[in-house]
Amino acid sequence: MSTYTLGAKRRRAALRTAAFMSPWIIGFCVFFAYPMISTLYFSFMHYDGFRPPAWSGTKNWVYVFEHYPLFWPALRNTLWLVVVMVTLRVAFGLGIGLLITKIKTATGVFRTLFYLPFLAPPVAATMAFAFLLNPGTGPVDALLEGVGLPAPGWFGDPDWSKPALTLLALWGIGDLMVIFMAALLDVPKEQYEAAELDGASAWQRFRFVTLPNISPIVMFAVVTGVIQTMQYYTQPLVAGKVASGVIQGSGTQFEPGFPDKSTLTLPQLVYNLGFQRFDYGSACVVALVLFALSMAFTALLMRRRGGLIQAGER
Repeated sequence: MSTYTLGAKRRRAALRTAAFMSPWIIGFCVFFAYPMISTLYFSFMHYDGFRPPAWSGTKNWVYVFEHYPLFWPALRNTLWLVVVMVTLRVAFGLGIGLLITKIKTATGVFRTLFYLPFLAPPVAATMAFAFLLNPGTGPVDALLEGVGLPAPGWFGDPDWSKPALTLLALWGIGDLMVIFMAALLDVPKEQYEAAELDGASAWQRFRFVTLPNISPIVMFAVVTGVIQTMQYYTQPLVAGKVASGVIQGSGTQFEPGFPDKSTLTLPQLVYNLGFQRFDYGSACVVALVLFALSMAFTALLMRRRGGLIQAGER
């Protein structure tokens, strides 16, 4: 076979491969590469959406990190939610999944009851929680006072607003419960039987049999939870609006973060800067910070999992 013929076959194979990959390539370029490059470009521009963008250098970056008073509180709140909310959601979802897999009767009923809250619209669920946890008229505080326990301020108290959001997230745990149930039911029963014959306790069976088998699912839940929490927007915004008592109508503008910037998150800043203040350059800076944090958390978690796998193999 001549060199020309071999080269032609390779080119045809490359074109065929590119044709099959073209939907992904087009989607990647349109929905990821172009928006990412545009965001980076506008982060160095002064652009309000009405006049052509003008080069401003690093002024947007300096403004966000040094002069914009809402950035650092939003960053701290977002990191708090990532660490606390994601950890508790994964632990709670795994616990509920373990509990339901052990139940012998009415498994479908319990599975449905735990999954239904996940189907509630975020705005409706947040408003319902805001009324249930209302410090003045909410039934939860009335119940706590009835048994002699202190009644927190929940969404009206800066110290309790993020724990209240965490309770809301734990209430809608149905998505993780279903994923963990599928993983738990897939663990080989022979491994449990072998561990029992070796005298392993319930905790040892969970640690040395269950966790190694479901570790990929746990990692999936953690990584997706981190990414979703980095995009946490609707629930804290609605909770702050309801707790503040502000009725937003035509011509009014609500500053997010009530009470005392405790429910402020980075995605809210992107909207506040871009669509309320028309400062698209600074909004792009915050969006890039969000992207960098998501990538850093994901890389750290994946590297940590790789180290644990290597340690287990040794």
